[in-house]
Amino acid sequence: MATTLRDCVYGQAVGDALGVPYEFRPRGTFLCTGMVGHGSHNQPVGTWSDDTSMALAICDSYRELGRIDVDDIRARFVRWYREGAYTVDGLFDIGGTTARALDQGAGCAAGSDNGNGSLMRTVPLAFMDATDEEVRAVSAITHAHPTSTEACVRMVRVARVLSAGESPAAVAQEIAARPVEEVRSGGYVLDTFDAALWCLATTSSYRDCVLAAVNLGDDTDTTAAVAGALAGIVYGAESIPPEWLDALREKNVIEHCLG
Repeated sequence: MATTLRDCVYGQAVGDALGVPYEFRPRGTFLCTGMVGHGSHNQPVGTWSDDTSMALAICDSYRELGRIDVDDIRARFVRWYREGAYTVDGLFDIGGTTARALDQGAGCAAGSDNGNGSLMRTVPLAFMDATDEEVRAVSAITHAHPTSTEACVRMVRVARVLSAGESPAAVAQEIAARPVEEVRSGGYVLDTFDAALWCLATTSSYRDCVLAAVNLGDDTDTTAAVAGALAGIVYGAESIPPEWLDALREKNVIEHCLG
């Protein structure tokens, strides 16, 4: 099976939408078994969040220009932030570092600026011939600390290896061996990186991967968005449960950005 950008993006969007209703809820206080609405952000069923919106902005830039253009991507992020571009019903969730970076026109580079706000939009870059330096530069639009930029580079490399047919178990052998109690699912970039790979490597289907990600709790939409993007690569968009795809809102926005 030849993996495409579409597999990746739909995998991300569905995982994101699954996680939106549960964001901020601690592990063990809920059980996600499918696509529901409302919850933490009071959004209708099938609504994706900032994770997918920012990934779509990157996709749309690449679709139009055929290359990575950081200034163009930044401008699209600003349109998302200020005008609600690339959203379903307008912006309802944005990280503090992302908002601050877009307000000031430069990425944040302090050690405290290592949330997962750039990692969450990174996996699609694996399909855009982006160099390591370009991946770092796209991260640095908002998250410029080396911990974040290097996590994005590593994630793109993982996505490309998976796309080439490597097994999740081989890619994440060490992470997969961790007990769930040692898997953190908050907003720190390296925790999200590891949690997404743990969900991928300890399950054997798209459905099980993203449900595992949501049920880790806390930053449910982002963990499931990243895990879903990787699972989309491994299993293909056709593996996504049809009822989840049917419930996904504004697929026309996604299709436009994919071209």
